[in-house]
This record gives sequence, structure tokens and C-alpha cells, in this order.
Amino acid sequence: MAPRATVVDLFCGCGGFGLGAEQAGFHSLAAIDIDDALRSAYQYNFPSTKVLKGDLSEMGESAWHMILRGANVDGVIGGPPCQGFSRMGYGDTCDPRRSLLAHFFRTVNIIKPKFFVMENVEGLLDDGNIEGLEQAIATVDDCYTVLEPVVVNASDFGAPTKRARVIVVGYDAARMSSVCVEDLLPRTGPITTVEDAISDIPSPLAANGMKEEFGWKPYRDTGELSSYAMSMRAMPPSHLGNPEAREQLATGRTSGHFNTIHKPEVRARFTKVLPGQVDRVSRAKRLSWQGQCPTLRAGTGSDRGSHQAVRPIHPDEPRVITVREAARLQGFPDWFCFHPAKWHSFRMIGNSVSPLVSEHLLRVIHTKLEQNTPGQEVCGT
Repeated sequence: MAPRATVVDLFCGCGGFGLGAEQAGFHSLAAIDIDDALRSAYQYNFPSTKVLKGDLSEMGESAWHMILRGANVDGVIGGPPCQGFSRMGYGDTCDPRRSLLAHFFRTVNIIKPKFFVMENVEGLLDDGNIEGLEQAIATVDDCYTVLEPVVVNASDFGAPTKRARVIVVGYDAARMSSVCVEDLLPRTGPITTVEDAISDIPSPLAANGMKEEFGWKPYRDTGELSSYAMSMRAMPPSHLGNPEAREQLATGRTSGHFNTIHKPEVRARFTKVLPGQVDRVSRAKRLSWQGQCPTLRAGTGSDRGSHQAVRPIHPDEPRVITVREAARLQGFPDWFCFHPAKWHSFRMIGNSVSPLVSEHLLRVIHTKLEQNTPGQEVCGT
């Protein structure tokens, strides 16, 4: 068997981008993130990937030489921190994380892959932000063809959530077949609803106080399953997933089911919110079984005040959704585990690229790699 094509995953978080790459036929060779909690899930779910703590702004050629040790890298993927460009947050032009966008492209020049794919929020294309993107792209080696930024929505790729993101793709035409924007656009298909996604997920577990417990619980018996739910229940390939998660899934149990404790008055208020409407106090939207989930937000890390993002209300029950329900809505399979702490888990999911989007984009690129005649010169040499 020929070795799989490889990617390096920058700002990897818990691994939504990397998971899509793996599902598209790539191997995530190395994954880098500065956040210990977010990175822990990558290590847990991708046992054959070299997962490292690193500040990309401080990593030069010598660091990458030590990490890669001459390994062939076909692609670089990643989503630089988006908070400085977000329309939903403050969009702070002084946020130092904005500079990490340029370091993504600087790292591309160091690694010299055949292609790169960068993801970020729609706000990156707004006035005051797009100029920085254009300046960063201009630093990329001239041998790369960089496509115009394209906005994609996760719901168009089969995810039951409306999540629009900007994608920037570049490739070295000397080492792979050409790619165009039309190749990246989704094929039309049925809409996946909230009911398709989470109707078989059980009601929450009461938290037990165990700091290392993931909150395992069996599926709800709902009779016939949607094709989406069946795909989420599938076992991972042998090189992915933690042994405990694989064993649990084999017996019909998944993680991420701990409840969020609400005061009686909050539960009473949630009960009165109709599907599709918003709670007047928390601003949480109640999901509709036949609708889709709004964009799941991440909240902030401990360095930014540990603020929890507003979570949607369950369609039937007077509570916010669980980690497993959020994972299903974002497109993560059931074997994928996040963190024993709900706060970290929701940060992971809210920060992630939907694996369904990533898989589609990288499957297209994988095909382009296979079509190319090998033996071309490396970009920048």
C-alpha cells in the first residue's frame, strides 16, 4: 500500500480540520497549538499524530526542521485565531492574535507544501480586515497559485448547523493538478435537520464530580435512524480514536453527556420558549427539530476571562444542549472525545472547523494530488 499523503495542522485545536483531512485520505503528520486544553483532545483522538505545544509566531526553520525531520509534507492546513476578525465579538484591531494570520503564510513558505488551506470567519473579508489578509497572502512564495477567498457554509456540506466560514486555498501547479473555486463548492443535497442529528442522543447525566470522567451513556432507542446518525455512529479506522472510546462505542455508549445545572426559574423560563425563538434573558435560541442549529460559539479561554458562550436550548427539554449534542450538530463522529470539563469541550467544538467541510475540501485536493505527475521541483528551491 502506498503511503498516505500528509498534512501539517496549524492552530490545530481539538482537530476538526485534521479529522476531515484524515477522512479524506491524508495523514495528519504534526499538529501545533498553544492551548493545552484544546490540544489534549487532538492527542487523545489522533494517537499516530505528533501533537506539539507551540507558538507559531516564534517557530522558524530550525524548529520545523526538528519537528519534521525531512518528512514529506503535502499540505498545510489551519485556522488562525479568529477573535480579532469576528463580527460576533469585539473585532479588536489591536488584538495581537491578528498577527497570527501572517504567520500561517510565513510557515507555508518554510514547510513548502504542495498546497495549503486556511479557514477563518466571514469578518476577515470586511473592510479593515481584508487588507491584512491580502498583505499576508502577498508574502507567499510566487510559485503558489492562490485562489480568491470563498465563503462556505457547513449546512451546504451536510452538517445540521449554519456556520459560514472563509476558505483560502493555494497550490503549487508544478506539483499537483490545478484547483479552481468551483471544485471546492458543495454538491447540492438534502438538508440535515436537528432531528436527523440528535434525536437518538439521550437526556443528560447528572455530573458525578469525577474530574477525569467523560460522561458515557448509551443511545436513546428511537427506532429508525437517519443516515446522518448512522454515519456518526460508525467506528473509526484503526489509526484513529482512543481505545476506551472505541470500546465504549462498540457497546453503544458515547461520551459528553453531563448535564448543565439550571436553576428552577431558568428551567421554567426555557419551558416557555417556543422552537426557533430566543430566551429573553440568556439570549439562547431554542432549537427546532425540523430546523438547523445556529453557529455554535466557543467562549473564551482562561487567559480571556473563561467566559462561556450561549448554548442553544434543546428542542423538547428545558435545558441547553450537551457536549455530545453539540458535537453531532458540528459534524463530529461519536467516537470523538473532547474534555471532561464541559467548558473546555464547548470551546473545542465552537472553535473547530466542521469535519464535514474539511473532508469535502481536502477530498477534492487529494484527487488533484493523485492526478499529478510526480517528480517536479519543490516550490522555492
